[in-house]
Amino acid sequence: MTKVIEADRGFKVWWHLTRPHTLTASFVPVFLGTAIALAIEKQTIDYGLFFAMLIASMLIQAATNMFNEYYDYKLGLDNENSVGIGGTIVRHGVQPKTIMMIALSFYAIAMLLGIYICASTSWWLAAVGLVCMLIGFLYTGGPYPIAYSPFGELVSGAVMGMGIILIAFYIQTLTVTFDAVLLSVPSMILVGAIMLSNNIRDIVGDTEGGRKTLAILVGRDNAISVLSGFFIISYLWVIALVAIDGITFWALIIFLSVPKPLRAIQIFRDKKEAKEVMPAMKFTAQTNTFFGFLLGIGLLIQYFFY
Repeated sequence: MTKVIEADRGFKVWWHLTRPHTLTASFVPVFLGTAIALAIEKQTIDYGLFFAMLIASMLIQAATNMFNEYYDYKLGLDNENSVGIGGTIVRHGVQPKTIMMIALSFYAIAMLLGIYICASTSWWLAAVGLVCMLIGFLYTGGPYPIAYSPFGELVSGAVMGMGIILIAFYIQTLTVTFDAVLLSVPSMILVGAIMLSNNIRDIVGDTEGGRKTLAILVGRDNAISVLSGFFIISYLWVIALVAIDGITFWALIIFLSVPKPLRAIQIFRDKKEAKEVMPAMKFTAQTNTFFGFLLGIGLLIQYFFY
């Protein structure tokens, strides 16, 4: 019985290392990009490419999380008292080199899947994929980590939001259309919102650690206002697309997700301690997940019934 409990605890540590609740940030864009291909270009799905893209994106996301864990520890930003979603090194005793090895292994598997995707579509995607993987590493690695700069929200949104959607769209259609770009903008903004909510929570520790995040530069109250703006623009963007671009009104089911951003902003306004605002981060991540999923569902309804 003791060995079973220890094995279960070990599994939970390794599962926690991938930060599984963040993986929706890689699943939803692949789903949404594929739904756009169906609704706008009337494509049939190549399921082999869909699942290869999905698994590769999740592996890259998990590896990026591990790079984050590794470099936060190496730079002294993580300790036993840190509040956050990491901690397998400082609280569970996992060796840093082990985490780096697993992250690089995930990258290797993602590259093999990428070769299959490129062979089935275009080898130009190899360059795009390598850039995305490099950014995943440089987000917290390298001499000038992107996450420690004011550009973390922009870069993460462009790659994990818009970038993945457009790649998922391309592998089904072999093209990138203006409509696809327009429909990917809210996801780009909301992925950036996840990063901003993280930086709002960590504003004290990041300041002490020498980071220069957007939240630090504009101040906590202004950062919360920026986060509110991210949410508002995302919803208004879809309303505009329905009004002027011919997207079905079913896309407006995204408004079922509105309670999530409202709750996130309320908590950030009412609470300041890092532990107290953790739910706000969860609600921000859920906004991205539910928004993207609901938008994809609305587009699928358009495909099947219009």
